[in-house]
Amino acid sequence: MEHTQNNRIQPANRLATVQEYYFSRKLKEVAQLNAEGKDIISLAIGSPDMPPSKATIDKLCEVVRQDNAHGYQPTMGTPELRQAMAHFYKKWFHVDLDPNTEIQPLIGSKEGILHVTLAFVNPGEEVLVPNPGYPTYTSLSKILGAKVVNYNLKEDNNWQPDFDTLEQMDLSHVKLMWTNYPNMPTGANAQIETYQKLVDFAKRHNIVVVNDNPYSFILNEHPISLLQVPGAKDCCIEFNSMSKSHNMPGWRVGMCASNSTFIQWILKIKSNIDSGTFRGIQLAAAEAYNNTEEWHHQANIVTYKERREIAEEIMKALHCSYDPKQVGMFLWGKIPNHYSNAEELTEKVLHQARVFITPGFIFGSNGERYIRISLCAKKEKMTEALNRIKEMK
Repeated sequence: MEHTQNNRIQPANRLATVQEYYFSRKLKEVAQLNAEGKDIISLAIGSPDMPPSKATIDKLCEVVRQDNAHGYQPTMGTPELRQAMAHFYKKWFHVDLDPNTEIQPLIGSKEGILHVTLAFVNPGEEVLVPNPGYPTYTSLSKILGAKVVNYNLKEDNNWQPDFDTLEQMDLSHVKLMWTNYPNMPTGANAQIETYQKLVDFAKRHNIVVVNDNPYSFILNEHPISLLQVPGAKDCCIEFNSMSKSHNMPGWRVGMCASNSTFIQWILKIKSNIDSGTFRGIQLAAAEAYNNTEEWHHQANIVTYKERREIAEEIMKALHCSYDPKQVGMFLWGKIPNHYSNAEELTEKVLHQARVFITPGFIFGSNGERYIRISLCAKKEKMTEALNRIKEMK
């Protein structure tokens, strides 16, 4: 039976403020190319292709078989998970967190962006969003009626905030500032000096700084946290995620940490939206936080280092320049001058070499002349991608 559209029914106005997520749209095209036998190699998305630790999987299987494991769970998370998160922050960052009041487990960072924005920002108020930056900071802010005010990250400043420029802005309506270090997409590492300036900036302007910190263990021997700065907990929130560091992107386990008042506000929102994560996932995640340092080194340093070397060769084959000091699970590179924009190059690579890489414009105007290569593919696939690109005309 043919469907006829009722023209009197219109979507909410907020749909006009955003577009379908780039990867959601582009992956449909890639799927079609694969259906046509093109065999596209994807070096676009940061979805780890390795499994979690054996102990993590074993714990999930153990809990799944328990008769009493399948009911609703507390929105604030199980005590086991919150305690494991607190121990993780103490072990790796030397940050003390009260597991009962200063930690909120999340169903990933995207969910956290939603909850924090709802808890702190009224419609029409402003949020500072980095350019380039994670597109969800912008899209969710718009959906929720906040006004996005971009602040620039530039290569000549090592992709750190320009505090002199920020101080000259009208900040009277700004409620939140989103930061993300180690930075995605640029790979710029976290700097304690930047964190100290952010805490000072937040205190003086009554702005809550939210630092998104999921990449600190990837190709990074010395991970740090914004919460290491004295007084940061009073005015800052930090997200962390198991997606990248523990090879658990599909499990949807993350966390936010802050002072007990902020956590209560976030929980008040969250408790009205979801009914808690499955107990098996929570207890298995708690087990994953106990992974050995050897596991972390092999999964997050050794494996990605081998892949990174191939990604650098791909950048060279495309005549792109890059900063070798980058950390994280991507490689960010500047395109040659003869391309009008990054998408011209990525489309050429997709259709001639059958390799999908990410154009930097999706992260903001300051990314228009950059591309991003994901390290989430086996060495053999990345080597094949390199060979295909070398054969391009």
